[in-house]
Amino acid sequence: MNDTGNFVVMGSDSTDPLWETFRNPTDTLLPEQILERGGFLVSQRSQANFTQGRFYLRMLDNGNLVLVTQSVPTNSDYDDEYYNSQTSDTTNATNSGDKLVFEENGVMYVLKLNNQRVILTPQSVPSASQNYHHVTLNFDGVLTHYYHSRSSNSSGWNILWSQPDNICIEIDGDNGPGACGYNNICDRGTNNRPVCKCPQGYSLVDRNDAYGDCKPDFSISCDEVGRGSPEDLYSFITIRDTDWPKSDFQQISPSTEQDCQSACLHDCLCAVAIYRSNSCWKKKLPLSNGRKDVSLNAKAFMKIRKDGVPRPPSPGIPNGGSHQSKKWRNLAIMASSLLGSSVLVNVLLIGVFCWGFFHIYKRRVNAFRPTSHVTGSVCHSFTYKELVEATKEFTEELGRGAFGIVYKGVLSGGSRNVVAIKKLDRVAHEAEKDFMTEVNVISQTHHKNLVRLIGYCNEGPHRLLVYEYMSNGTLASYIYGDPKPNWSQRTKIAIGIARGLVYLHEECIMQIIHCDIKPQNILLDDYHVARIADFGLSKLLMINQSRTNTNIRGTRGYVAPEWFRNSPVTVKVDVYSFGVLLLEIITCRRCLKDDENYGPEAILTDWVLDCYQEGKLKALVESDIEALNDKKQLERFMMVGIWCIQEDPSTRPTMGKVCQMLEGAVEVTIPPCPYNLSITI
Repeated sequence: MNDTGNFVVMGSDSTDPLWETFRNPTDTLLPEQILERGGFLVSQRSQANFTQGRFYLRMLDNGNLVLVTQSVPTNSDYDDEYYNSQTSDTTNATNSGDKLVFEENGVMYVLKLNNQRVILTPQSVPSASQNYHHVTLNFDGVLTHYYHSRSSNSSGWNILWSQPDNICIEIDGDNGPGACGYNNICDRGTNNRPVCKCPQGYSLVDRNDAYGDCKPDFSISCDEVGRGSPEDLYSFITIRDTDWPKSDFQQISPSTEQDCQSACLHDCLCAVAIYRSNSCWKKKLPLSNGRKDVSLNAKAFMKIRKDGVPRPPSPGIPNGGSHQSKKWRNLAIMASSLLGSSVLVNVLLIGVFCWGFFHIYKRRVNAFRPTSHVTGSVCHSFTYKELVEATKEFTEELGRGAFGIVYKGVLSGGSRNVVAIKKLDRVAHEAEKDFMTEVNVISQTHHKNLVRLIGYCNEGPHRLLVYEYMSNGTLASYIYGDPKPNWSQRTKIAIGIARGLVYLHEECIMQIIHCDIKPQNILLDDYHVARIADFGLSKLLMINQSRTNTNIRGTRGYVAPEWFRNSPVTVKVDVYSFGVLLLEIITCRRCLKDDENYGPEAILTDWVLDCYQEGKLKALVESDIEALNDKKQLERFMMVGIWCIQEDPSTRPTMGKVCQMLEGAVEVTIPPCPYNLSITI
């Protein structure tokens, strides 16, 4: 144990350390410690739980020092960036950050490749000769520089500086719960540290973790429709200057406070409504990125049950209101006991009894009548007439797929409600099965790199899917078009697709194999963020399954070899397709060229392998100066692509490992030749 605090393991026959804590940090840096590119700190889970948490300080390969969150520590999908040193320069690589240095004197800075320094600490730093120093990424996500007097009568650790200033607001991404857990509310406390508190009517899932998720102490369910008026079941509590900005599913504008409450009250999916500036935002569970901020000037109307937990329905009566059934049964008993007292009374009672019987019968029939074929879906059910009107009788075509045509539509509410509507072109058994797969799978997925399913229509022979509209079209039109997208945009798109596949393969309750990853099934939103679309060919795996048998699925050029061997397929078929897609993104070329003039370049995977083996990286990107200036990343991406297209599925990495390699968190070793060259005579 050195005086610096570095614990070093030495070999008896070597002067170089075998292992040392300074090169393998957890959540803390000490003076004289350096964080190289690709290095990171990770917070502990909570104040008393020292397992790996979800906040990271990372020194990226591009030179930026960032603070990010990660929902699942075992995955490589970093969700939300809430601090950035801005030390990357895409135009001049030598002006980019190279490492984070914590000097002996307590000064911390990002050292650039040209030896310039970007100082992170304040100008005045307490003397290191009189104070101890350390920088820790706290369990709540705040990076803090502490110092402690070396004198024996010191009062404890003091704070020199911290980042960010207000983590409640700085964490503002589409993924993850925010600074606090889902349904929780974050408020800035002392020393810029967050304070998390469940709203009224909610309690902590883990009572020992105040920064974790909150659960409602009651139930909000659409199964209760018909058991009573919403006014009888629910009420609102008002919380000022509070919002969960990432949980919207509908905006109403203009609106009054009364209209906002009423809209939420009569919507079984609405858990809270936010009223601000004459507009209303309805939100559904789980609520993410909850924060309290006086600058919001907003009111949150939290919907809570008046009677606590809802009463369970009576056995054998489906969704039909057991309370009213009991009431009418009691009336029937009273009627039978009075049936002889007088003719007039008998007539009146029989009339009331018959009316009540008809009323209950009608409710039971409606309860048994299926409203959709989708179980557990929170999507909106549209009528065919509504979608005919939204598409102006299906006039504007966006694209065609194997099972239908996609049209542009506008739902009631104006241009903000532009959607993409996929109309299945046949109702054969296979189409029916693919329709059910898409609705059931996509309605239960939520990730920033997946296209969101808004609703569906399942009316007679008409089966349609309603997706959010992606304004920038398909990745195919983007990378094959002219001019080509720049290298930085392409790398972000590739990493985004990889993150989406990690979610499908590793984070969903039911593992999903997409089976048709290709540029035409990757859409780009307003900010050119990649979104995986078209789950019509997806295969589901139960939790205890790792492989499945199915007919060949996918598109020529992207289909993994095991499809043709009648072998059980795994998620590795998606890894193969992603590898081909990654090589297309690198080169901006199609995977197959039918024109004989292309010669050896006709099959992209073969051509890339030849260029790699011959050291001709420049040929892959031609005149792409930005890619050539980033030769290290270019080579890394190409090697990852070759690893993904290995003929043997067991040799291919998982998408989690692929994501880590693309981001530079894991070293990429030299890939072997993808093909089995042995010949049996």
